[in-house]
Amino acid sequence: MVVTQGVRYVNRSPWLHQLRSIRRVRTKLRSHARAKTVIIGGGIAGVMTAYFLLRDTRTNVTLIEATKIAHGATGHNAGQIVSYFERSFSDIVQEYGLTLAARGQEEIISAWKLLKSIYADVPLTAEFSHFIGYAGCSTLAQVVSHLENKRLRALAKLRLEEVYLSDRAPFLKQIPGKYKQLYTVVPHEKITQLLETRDTYYAAFASKKGCLNGALFTEELVGYLLTTYPRRFTLYEHTPIKALALGTHPVLTTKQNKKITAQRVVLCTNGFEQFTITDSEGSAINTLFHDYIRGVVGYMAGYIDQTPKKPFAVSYFSPLFTKREDPYFYVTRRAFELTKKRTDTLVCIGGPEVFLDDHTAYKRHRPYFVKREKEIDSFVTKTLAFAPLHPLYRFHWHGLMGYTRNGLRAIGAHPRHPSFFLNLGCNGVGILPSIYGGYRIARLIAGIKLPPSIFDVKL
Repeated sequence: MVVTQGVRYVNRSPWLHQLRSIRRVRTKLRSHARAKTVIIGGGIAGVMTAYFLLRDTRTNVTLIEATKIAHGATGHNAGQIVSYFERSFSDIVQEYGLTLAARGQEEIISAWKLLKSIYADVPLTAEFSHFIGYAGCSTLAQVVSHLENKRLRALAKLRLEEVYLSDRAPFLKQIPGKYKQLYTVVPHEKITQLLETRDTYYAAFASKKGCLNGALFTEELVGYLLTTYPRRFTLYEHTPIKALALGTHPVLTTKQNKKITAQRVVLCTNGFEQFTITDSEGSAINTLFHDYIRGVVGYMAGYIDQTPKKPFAVSYFSPLFTKREDPYFYVTRRAFELTKKRTDTLVCIGGPEVFLDDHTAYKRHRPYFVKREKEIDSFVTKTLAFAPLHPLYRFHWHGLMGYTRNGLRAIGAHPRHPSFFLNLGCNGVGILPSIYGGYRIARLIAGIKLPPSIFDVKL
């Protein structure tokens, strides 16, 4: 597609496109209130926390969202479900030890079963698919790093997926012998087929992946909660928080100066950058929290293919990827209803990122500049064998991701404030961690004693 310099697009997400005003009743807080459990954030993390609290405990739940349900990061992601971390397993082992690292991995993997149980119990129309996806590697360093993760996973007796190496890999003989049992050498054409690429990649690492419109899933789940728990579940949208004062009974103040006094609060949004958090020590806790999460804006684009194709999810690590902070491209392909009368195939591509020093600098309605589309289109043209050259991108969107300092999600009670819980920090891969996080928070609030975890809050 030929474009001119300076062209801008509206931040238009395919996931929000599918919502079509399913739930019309939206309530704003209009007076002071009291609540048992208040959840801040109406994305997938907040709604999953509400779901498990209502299902597994007797507490009443009040969910507060600054704008509309699922219109933040949940409505502006890549729609890909993965169980890995954006931090190498070997790095996590080095910091926490093999036992804790393995337990953390198993906890995230358990979210697959939690997600399936939700679909078994709740009448949802949001399509959920799972399959084997891949990570494509192009250099010796990338391959060795992935193999070391596999070796440690094997030591921890975690399930191992297939690893395929090309018989044309120029570094094949340089791979250390200790990894020999962890991979299979295959004809180069098999790597090309698995990754569906026209570019040169030498390895394909398999893993379970999936596709989900998290915004539609979250919106439908909220409707279910409102119907199923009308006396225990209260929802306030368009209710931005101005301040949170921690203590025995936390107090939330909205921008309309309405107050909610709660028994406990669960923070499930990276949007806390928009309000202050205080305790008896004054501003110290506010500074700690605002330094805890670093903002990353991810840019994505999607085009429609009218030919049905199987679901697909692959991450492509080019030779330019040398460290964790470097961006890489990821592709998701899934069935998509562009209109009610027709189901097509949607191909989503993401990769370009911008780090923010200040979360408040991110504006959801900021235009999407053509420069990002050009970066994505260059990758598509070079890499994707199934894609047309320069496809017509129907959707352009960006979303704010929250990266914690240690690259792991924070799930649990604040160490100094037992009435204050966190379920946040998507770190680039948020769907399964959000689901598991909601389940873990519900168990903690139910009084269940849980063993130490890599997700424990450390502030």
